Amino acid sequence: MPAEIESLRRHGARVIVKLRGVDSISQAKALAGAAMCVPLSDRPPAPEGEYYTADLIGCELIEGHSGRVLGTVTDWIETGGTPLLEVSAGAGEPLLVPFARSICVEIDLQQRRILAELPEGLEDLNRP
Repeated sequence: MPAEIESLRRHGARVIVKLRGVDSISQAKALAGAAMCVPLSDRPPAPEGEYYTADLIGCELIEGHSGRVLGTVTDWIETGGTPLLEVSAGAGEPLLVPFARSICVEIDLQQRRILAELPEGLEDLNRP
């Protein structure tokens, strides 16, 4: 259901959103768990050193030592710890790469690439 944001404010780590036409707690509860999408043109820039998940999808993952293209980021997987990038390289099983600063050492959204320093054995261990 399309809706217009009437107001929003931060409350700790949360954002409280008031939608136009949603004027009661029961109306708001009916929307609990709904996804909220914002046009890219209205999205604020990510804080320095942080990235929107949607911006990472479609980036090439490149192994830093060799320059070898490992594949394209096709998904973001929340794990309760360090999230994983799912990287597909064609017909084989996808590679799961922790999205950690020590591994994903350079992210260039303009060039749509992520430079990675993979720990030894990660390619063999971390395929689903």
